[in-house]
Amino acid sequence: MSLIIDNKTLFTLIPEKIKEYMNLDTLSIKFIGGGSNGKAFRCTLPDKSIVVKAFRIEGMMEKESAQLRAIKENTSVAVPEIYFSCSDSRVALLGMGFIEGTNVLSPSYLFKSKAKKKAFAEEVIGNLLEIHSVKGEKYGSLLNPTYDSWTEYYEKEHIIPKMQGLKDLCSKGKYSKKSYALLEKAAEIYKEKALEPDCPVLIHGDINIMNIMADPKTMKLRGFIDPAGYIYADREYDLFQLLNMWGNSFYLFETYKKHYPLSENADFRIAFYGALNEASCRLTGGLIMPLWEFLCNRRLKKELTKLNR
Repeated sequence: MSLIIDNKTLFTLIPEKIKEYMNLDTLSIKFIGGGSNGKAFRCTLPDKSIVVKAFRIEGMMEKESAQLRAIKENTSVAVPEIYFSCSDSRVALLGMGFIEGTNVLSPSYLFKSKAKKKAFAEEVIGNLLEIHSVKGEKYGSLLNPTYDSWTEYYEKEHIIPKMQGLKDLCSKGKYSKKSYALLEKAAEIYKEKALEPDCPVLIHGDINIMNIMADPKTMKLRGFIDPAGYIYADREYDLFQLLNMWGNSFYLFETYKKHYPLSENADFRIAFYGALNEASCRLTGGLIMPLWEFLCNRRLKKELTKLNR
């Protein structure tokens, strides 16, 4: 179910919720961005600044809260502290600490030296590996993981429902038949090439450069924002986002592989994870990014060619 995320309503509602849950007045409120899951607002209070995120879809706030707490309680990785959460049939809000710095999507970071970029990659991957060191008992939702097998989880919870949803969109002329055929072919090969990982691990789920905060002068890592995995998963499922946008320019994926060698045919599976994830934004109410979808599909085609299919 979709929730309220229009700015006019939220500019009134958010200060009311801050007063209710934190007993503080909001001196100013500013929209600072949005993504597939919702919109974020920076709120200046008498003693600090916080971020309040308004979610698009019912249930997403509870999942992100659980994931932030899991990272905070089990690692030293800098993520936002939770100040309050609230949800009802109209709105779901999460009040969090503000992490200083800017996200690495800013083109200014592209002009940093190669040495700074590689040092930054080491920081990012060191933190991501710390998240991946947190092990679960089963695969699936952080709130209730129930699957003994990653391949069973991914097929039942992702491939089957998402491919059916995209097929339905195709029949209505709302999704490219060519793109669907690519994913359909890749899904069949994925089933052949699937490998069971060693164990379930905690993931970030959306570790692209938009969600990595750094000091704009020194390029030192400040922290991660907006986790979106909400699951104990195969660690390799977390890696397609390292390649999204211009992540390749910061050596993130190659640095991860240097510290933790990937399994056989991992590049193909990671490309499939990325392409299916991007396409499925059409099914969940998330933002559709045609350029990112195109790049994910191009990467998947390249990996399919490598497999000589």
